[in-house]
Amino acid sequence: LAARELVATLSAITAGFDPVPQPTDGITLAPKLTVDEVRLDWSAPRHAICGLVRGANPNPGAWTLFRGERLKILRATSPLEAVPGAAAAAPGTLINTKRELLVTCGESSVLRLDQVQPVGKKPMTGADWARGIRIQAGERFG
Repeated sequence: LAARELVATLSAITAGFDPVPQPTDGITLAPKLTVDEVRLDWSAPRHAICGLVRGANPNPGAWTLFRGERLKILRATSPLEAVPGAAAAAPGTLINTKRELLVTCGESSVLRLDQVQPVGKKPMTGADWARGIRIQAGERFG
């Protein structure tokens, strides 16, 4: 579609097309996201958190606190299977399986953390990060 539009636009310009300025009514600015605006609120629905993670990547990067330290969430998706007992857990509760790291969100939903980055370290999978820090049962993001 873009190729056709490009050809049509170039043809119009060579034929003496008269450009019209964009109207200024209804224009709003979209300021840059600040670090404070991309702190994750785990009580929000899963789709809202996923959108914020995608929108804040790579900079400034969505983040949360764990054990008093900042953790960037670089990629998150919905788990493929239902997670037993997750609906009863408070938002932000970590659920560590052998293959993935899950976190509970608002509306009794669950999010899989595919890629995270601790402060001063390289990005890694959520499961690798969880194995390295040895998550205790019931631990939550702050």
